[in-house]
Amino acid sequence: MSSLPEQDQQLSFWKRVWTQFRAWLQLNLWPVLGLVAVTFLVYAPVVNFGFLNWDDTWYIVQNDLIKSWNPVNLYKIATEPVARNFAPLTIGTFLVEHTLWGLWPGGYHLTNVLLHAVNAVLVYSLVERISKNQLAAWGLAALFALHPLQVETVAWISSRKTLLSTTFMLAGLICWLRVERTSRHEGWGIIWLLLGLLSKASVVVVPPIVVAWDVLIGKKKFADSAAKQIIPMFFCVMLIFITMSAQTTIVGGVRSHIGASKLWIFAIDCTVLWRYVGMMFVPNDLCVLYDPETSGIAGWIALSVVSWIGLAGLAWKFHKRYSMTVFCFVSWILLLIPVLNLFPITTLMNDRYLYLPMVPFFCGVLLGAKEIWKSFQLPQLSKRFAMAPLLSCVAIVSVYCWGTLTYLPVWSQPLTLWHYAKSETPTLTVVQIQWALTLQDLGETDDAREALKYALAHCNPDELDQKRIQRMLDEWDHGTQGDEET
Repeated sequence: MSSLPEQDQQLSFWKRVWTQFRAWLQLNLWPVLGLVAVTFLVYAPVVNFGFLNWDDTWYIVQNDLIKSWNPVNLYKIATEPVARNFAPLTIGTFLVEHTLWGLWPGGYHLTNVLLHAVNAVLVYSLVERISKNQLAAWGLAALFALHPLQVETVAWISSRKTLLSTTFMLAGLICWLRVERTSRHEGWGIIWLLLGLLSKASVVVVPPIVVAWDVLIGKKKFADSAAKQIIPMFFCVMLIFITMSAQTTIVGGVRSHIGASKLWIFAIDCTVLWRYVGMMFVPNDLCVLYDPETSGIAGWIALSVVSWIGLAGLAWKFHKRYSMTVFCFVSWILLLIPVLNLFPITTLMNDRYLYLPMVPFFCGVLLGAKEIWKSFQLPQLSKRFAMAPLLSCVAIVSVYCWGTLTYLPVWSQPLTLWHYAKSETPTLTVVQIQWALTLQDLGETDDAREALKYALAHCNPDELDQKRIQRMLDEWDHGTQGDEET
């Protein structure tokens, strides 16, 4: 008998949640439908894309763990890293999908597009709740959905972990980014955090973002806010240790920065951050891999370091007056910290690293632009140019949408991806290796050998890549000799 009241309370809770969701959806139905429609319309071509020979092989094509619901497989998915990443929930989605459509790549691509559309709606929900401005929230969510920098994350199946973790991060932030939070908000925030951590390790930055919100927007003491994040931080620290142990073997990617001093990494990061800013505003010459300059740029490093220190000083000086703008840029930096090589990873920069960080960045830009507009707006011009912000937003999103449609075909198959990458970053050893593997898969062994020889002669490969290239050449030579003898 005592369980009946508890059941009634649970039913009442879920009924209340459903009622609140329906009420929100009724108020925001057309913005939500619009976001979902434009996202699917722009990314519809990816359903015809194939698997890429860039992690898709390890996550899906040759991953025996997702081919059966055997208890042993389930245990390994829950406890072991795959492709040097501990992301059991992400691998679990691949298990479900393999059950549904086997090795049909279109199904996996469709799931990526669906998650991206969900994330766009969550961005809209978060920004609309904070700003109370449907138009601004929709514009920002549309920019997030259609920006060319998002192509890598959406069109590359192996980037599922970024999409899935972002879904849970946004859900958690919707619970946490409130001036006044109830215990229910805190509880759901922790649940979403745990799901995010099981999708990708970069979710560890959520508690610091919440603390920044409490201090800058909620005007709470740092100690009080940090104390409430002890449990979330405990889970984050555990995940960091698990991920660090999974990254002990580094294969592929760009490794020239591995083992460098943290001071050197910080200096290079300062230049990379400015490149990210430029890429978000003008997303030209995007690529699967980049080869940022790391030597002979002392002047650029000095200018970058000084400018970021100066901006940090300005943020501190005006953090009370422009608290929301400062919070946006603090969140941008926090979201990028996991990919700034403070913990070594195999690339210095990638498009996918900006998937969620572009949201607070453009939020901050819009808030700054609003303040400038208010400062210089003359009464006699206010009516004449009242539509200027809206028209500017439409124009910018349209240009970015066109850029996405233009860049999207590059990711359709290995041949298009690596042919394009070879034209953009021909000096990267890993690009030439992937190009050679693509040619070999197409039966063009002679051209594949030439690509590897080019890498040896012109790309300055490190010792590991030299051994890898030589092993590939030996294997292909042996295979050719075997064919001739047969």
